[in-house]
Amino acid sequence: MNDVLEPLAARYLTWLALPASSTVDTSDEDAELVRAMPVVLRIERAEPPPRTALLEAAATAAVAVCLDERAAPDGEWHDAVRAWIDGRIRKVARRARGAHWQAAQGFPGLTVQSGAAEARALVPGLVAETPREIARLQISGSDLPHDEPGPPPGAVPVLWLNPHVEMTVGKAAAQVGHATMLLAALLHGVDDTAALDAWASVDYRCAVRVPTRPQWTDLHPADDPEAAWADRRVVAVRDAGFTEVDPGTITVLAQLP
Repeated sequence: MNDVLEPLAARYLTWLALPASSTVDTSDEDAELVRAMPVVLRIERAEPPPRTALLEAAATAAVAVCLDERAAPDGEWHDAVRAWIDGRIRKVARRARGAHWQAAQGFPGLTVQSGAAEARALVPGLVAETPREIARLQISGSDLPHDEPGPPPGAVPVLWLNPHVEMTVGKAAAQVGHATMLLAALLHGVDDTAALDAWASVDYRCAVRVPTRPQWTDLHPADDPEAAWADRRVVAVRDAGFTEVDPGTITVLAQLP
């Protein structure tokens, strides 16, 4: 793996020793310097995709941009991706259809298809400098019904969405994108090349599921996230609380197969 995820790996290895209620202080941020990764979700009016498949596509696209050879040292995306990861890994999910979806393909990034769903993660940059064609895309007012995808396959990581928290499809897309990045960064940080290679062999595919509440309790890191990783191969996404959920909420638990 290239070095682009090293800052995130270092932070998460530290966070593993923190209680699950720990939060990130964002009070010192300069709004003009905030960086984010746009994640464009294809939601056609006539034939919207299944919610689960769309979230799986978004989760894979986000980590695939970071692990693409163009994000490696000397790659054309490296500086932009590294500058973003050096800060806070914000993602902004946006909806596109028709010509707007086609226009989004012209900006640097990767499109991933999962079943009937497609999502494109763009190379991150300053929010203040988001291209007009992307900034005009909205996510508010657009959601997808929950579906029943069945049991997850056994060969890919599973991203478990918090069953106690209702999230829009845009919010959930950002959270599962965080989850795949954290998982890749942690595997890099502990030098688990076998797990990374196995994941790469399936193109960083993943499954998104909503567990039962008892399942969530069993998986949850509680006050010992280090043990959750060691015993259950689980890492947690804690939200900063900018939208929809309270600061410190664990939105996703990512689990290795």
